[in-house]
Amino acid sequence: MFKKMLASVGIGGASVDTLLEDNRLLPGQMFNATIVVKGGNVAQRISGLDLALMTKVKVSTDNGDYFKNHKLATWRLSDSFEIQAGEVRNIPFSGKLHPETPFTQLPVRNNQCQVWLQTGVDIDSAIDPSDTDVLVVMPTPVLEHVLNAMFSMGYVLYKADVEQGFLNTRAFRSTSGCYQEFEFKPRNLGLNTIREIEISVVCEAEQTHLLLELDRAFRGDGYLYFTLANNASASQVLEVFKANIR
Repeated sequence: MFKKMLASVGIGGASVDTLLEDNRLLPGQMFNATIVVKGGNVAQRISGLDLALMTKVKVSTDNGDYFKNHKLATWRLSDSFEIQAGEVRNIPFSGKLHPETPFTQLPVRNNQCQVWLQTGVDIDSAIDPSDTDVLVVMPTPVLEHVLNAMFSMGYVLYKADVEQGFLNTRAFRSTSGCYQEFEFKPRNLGLNTIREIEISVVCEAEQTHLLLELDRAFRGDGYLYFTLANNASASQVLEVFKANIR
């Protein structure tokens, strides 16, 4: 009886751990994992096992900004089952990252982008053990071309974050409830009339949409958007940026 009481408040109860084959992924990429559930000191009924793809988003309000966790996708791994004391149960799983999963491996010091997988077991009448696994989301080739194009045009990436909300243009719309934003400044201000460029990104399987906000010193803010094929070359991307950013 004493052991069951301890397990009911999360002491000596079941635990869960997600083991990824590779934590370096691209948006929209398939991944494989093994979810390991270990029984505690007594048998327990687990009413469900879930996996969630998470990121941290910035929320802007009249009283200032704050960050909160945001769910990009969820998977139901298992329905109700009982795990015995000391039992180890391995559950294989294959999933696919949301195509709008934010990039985290970026050449910027002020990088506020985080992505992780969170695993939880819903144990009846117990504190839910959980497991968090950080993902390294790599830039796609076309995003690398975008970053290189901006650098070659005299701009430096100084901040990256994930904003709450949807991007909505005549050509595309985001779907995940958040979007990634890259902030660039000219390396040498000089006579450059553009003080800052914010680029928001919406990724799809075959193409990448970009929304640019240009902060001009004398003409106010300007907006433009365009779409790049994911197989576009570096020279093609640079040509598009030179034609649009003036």
